[in-house]
Amino acid sequence: MNWSEQIDIYCERLGPGFWAEPLNAVTNAAFLAAALLLWPRSRGHRPAELLCAILFVISIGSFLFHTFATQWASLADTAPIGIFILVYLFLVHRQFLGLPLWGALLATAGFAPYAAIMVPVLDRLPFFAISDFYWTVPLLLFVYALALRRRMPHVARGLAIGGAILSLSITIRSLDMALCPAWPVGTHFLWHALNALMLGWMIHVWLGWRARRPGPGRLAGAQAPG
Repeated sequence: MNWSEQIDIYCERLGPGFWAEPLNAVTNAAFLAAALLLWPRSRGHRPAELLCAILFVISIGSFLFHTFATQWASLADTAPIGIFILVYLFLVHRQFLGLPLWGALLATAGFAPYAAIMVPVLDRLPFFAISDFYWTVPLLLFVYALALRRRMPHVARGLAIGGAILSLSITIRSLDMALCPAWPVGTHFLWHALNALMLGWMIHVWLGWRARRPGPGRLAGAQAPG
């Protein structure tokens, strides 16, 4: 792979220049804003601190991709997002579902085969094929929301809302090139804004769950109220 190879996959980019995607580049500040907004509430809660730190890295990585637009910048963009997904899934398995450590790790590792199965299925659906991998995440959030709806209704509602926001965000991302002739700046900058909202919301959901826990308790959330 040529890591310096240029990538041109968004409506706004019309050339190879650093500022060829000004809206897509600048709107990455939304991730930084979400991280800074949630940081005071996250202090002292290591999982939330870690998620805020990853959110900050997402801001940097996405900025690099929408300015340099190279293969290496693409990795800098997608890797932190993948890490955020895996960390949050671990928290869902370990704390919301109350699995033992080995079970939470195993269930989180199961995301890879789950995505490998779902992506080819989504590829057969014309509109969903555009953002095939991303759709695997809200689908999973809705499944966990259903699983927790009775034991942790507040968490279940939060996960469902997160899934709904992400579904809207992915839909807007998928419309970027289709709407390009009528809307030259594209829609990808809205994907950034909604994703920052969604990822920030997911941290808020975890903090809300943590605030409802009586005392330090155990790490697993099986005994926590909804």
